[in-house]
Amino acid sequence: MRCVFCAAACACILAVLLICFFLFAKGLPFFGKVNLWGFLTGEKWKPTNGVFGILPMILGSVYVTGGALLLGAPLAILTAIYLVRFCPHRLYRILKPAVALLAGIPSVVYGLFGLTAIVPFVKGTFGGNGSSMLTACILLAMMILPTIIQVAESAIRSVPESYFEGSLALGATKEVSVFKTVVPAAKSGIMAAIILGVGRAVGETMAVMMVAGNQARMPAGILKGIRTMTVNIVMEMGYAADLHYEALIATGVVLFVFVLMINLLFSALNRRQEQ
Repeated sequence: MRCVFCAAACACILAVLLICFFLFAKGLPFFGKVNLWGFLTGEKWKPTNGVFGILPMILGSVYVTGGALLLGAPLAILTAIYLVRFCPHRLYRILKPAVALLAGIPSVVYGLFGLTAIVPFVKGTFGGNGSSMLTACILLAMMILPTIIQVAESAIRSVPESYFEGSLALGATKEVSVFKTVVPAAKSGIMAAIILGVGRAVGETMAVMMVAGNQARMPAGILKGIRTMTVNIVMEMGYAADLHYEALIATGVVLFVFVLMINLLFSALNRRQEQ
């Protein structure tokens, strides 16, 4: 069994290495033909004219991910705290499967919901045509909820019960014991949950493509359409060729490095907290 477990672990590592090798082998030659700085900071994406600037897509990915976290992360963490410390057992047996069901809904179903419900709501409430950055943020906030809730709940449950009981014994109320003792003790696990939520939001494609407007231009406002890096790759990969194809692979390299930097930042913050 030790060999089986080792083989499983090595297979996971091999999969990551193969993805890295493919992306960099296919994407790095593009930077020998196009200036890297111009590619990253260019504000225009016109492949037919040989103009490749992905700054609008980078900003679109950052804004949508940040907006989704701003809307979804506090709600998810508070939900996890409620499920662990305040939820009655009978209600927990209903809420827990409901959260798990949210995680199992396909992206296209979320996209259809956003297209038929959130887009008209945003259009009628805030104006514009509804397909905008705000719509994408709301939809992604819903999609990252189950990921953050489940991981944060596990982190909070892993805190020794003696922490909570000791706080109560010192005279603190239940609420103070939870938010001043239990939650800080589970901070690293909650941060891991947020990082996983970031990964889900950054990598989401289909749902965002259906509600974000898909306009390859600099973000002009929260009610205007945008395009993310993942959507840009999916929309144009089917007919891309030559330098255009290489530009899309290079966009994937940038996205991979972006996610890697987020994980490295989390690891650094986690080590600092442990110290």
